[in-house]
Amino acid sequence: MALHIHEACILLLVILGLVTSAAISHEDYPADEGDQASSNDNLIFDDYRGKGCVDDSGFVYKLGERFFPGHSNCPCVCALDGPVCDQPECPKIHPKCTKVEHNGCCPECKEVKNFCEYHGKNYKILEEFKPSPCEWCRCEPSNEVHCVVADCAVPECVNPVYEPEQCCPVCKNGPNCFAGTTIIPAGIEVKVDECNICHCHNGDWWKPAQCSKRECQGKQTV
Repeated sequence: MALHIHEACILLLVILGLVTSAAISHEDYPADEGDQASSNDNLIFDDYRGKGCVDDSGFVYKLGERFFPGHSNCPCVCALDGPVCDQPECPKIHPKCTKVEHNGCCPECKEVKNFCEYHGKNYKILEEFKPSPCEWCRCEPSNEVHCVVADCAVPECVNPVYEPEQCCPVCKNGPNCFAGTTIIPAGIEVKVDECNICHCHNGDWWKPAQCSKRECQGKQTV
């Protein structure tokens, strides 16, 4: 009798072990992050090569269909080897463009600066200014600065002076010329010493004076 009870206990333990192992399986536990990542890596995406083309938003186009891959792309035609896109000759962007938009096949300049820059200063369109006493400049609509430099006439004297804020030199003492090292006024004859009388060339102020010898007046002796 005791032997039968022992065998029954062993059989009961075996049955409980089978039930427990069947009830506890891997499916009852959530996969850890590593298992989830590996499962995502094994996802299979559709391959549209030879069948169609996909734009930036994921929309599929049929072979031969014309479409825009993205909002700033040129139009394309879906071909067996993939999109065949237009390659237009886009206009050049102005070098002084300050705002460029890429909302189409070609970039567009939306804003060009409305001023000129000259020697570190900004000037409005059509504004006239004088960067120096001898320069007259204007800011053109093309944002370029055009300048004219004054052409000063030859001064009519040998000792011209430059006044502040004045471009060309002036003869404050009137026309004159050199007689040796002496400056004599133009228009009159000047006796420069006991024997020489000189005068300036008419109009040629830079040339030395013309002089002629006269009878020298020596000191009278008693």
